[in-house]
Amino acid sequence: MSDAVAQPADLELVRTSYDRVADSYVAMRAGDLAPAPWLRGALAAFADEVRGRGPVLDVGCGPGTVTAHLAGLGVDASGVDLSPRMVAHARRLHPGLRFTVASATGLRLEAASLGGVLGWWSLFNLPRDVLPGVLASFARALVPGGQVLLGTHVGDGDIVRTEAYGGVPVSWTTHLWQPEQLVTLLAGAGLEPVAELRLPTGGLAHRQVLLAARRPD
Repeated sequence: MSDAVAQPADLELVRTSYDRVADSYVAMRAGDLAPAPWLRGALAAFADEVRGRGPVLDVGCGPGTVTAHLAGLGVDASGVDLSPRMVAHARRLHPGLRFTVASATGLRLEAASLGGVLGWWSLFNLPRDVLPGVLASFARALVPGGQVLLGTHVGDGDIVRTEAYGGVPVSWTTHLWQPEQLVTLLAGAGLEPVAELRLPTGGLAHRQVLLAARRPD
């Protein structure tokens, strides 16, 4: 069993913040895949690559939107989220799937136990010195040929958030990354790049990137 990654100092603040916004997040249909054909396409490709290799874990699954989408593509997908309120929504909305309360830094994943891992716009709150360890834990958990799919906000620096999703008070930091920096981190975890999808702002504050990387055979 792999060692847990050191927990961020603000973990409980972030947990409380996501509990607070969970109802608004669901009501606003945040993360809805219906208007995002390129993201659905990326998930379809990911599903094709990992299907049959083993279970897939959606880390930071929120209300389970992506977990359920992957399950609909024939993937053995389950989700974990830091927020108990988010997990409660996921269990209510997708009662046939498995959801657990857990942080990305406390998963203690078994080596070579997963066919795939997602960090679908769910790891940007992790401090810069913590993310490499989390990605390394994902890499260790993959079977040979398994993949990580990582999406996040593109930019430089950090943004301290005090409200989100309709003005709900929160306390978290969004850490922006350049795609090249993330490729370096994934390579440092022992993963090989597979694909990179860069997206314009599309009405959001920042550009977005989606990266796929695989554990070598």
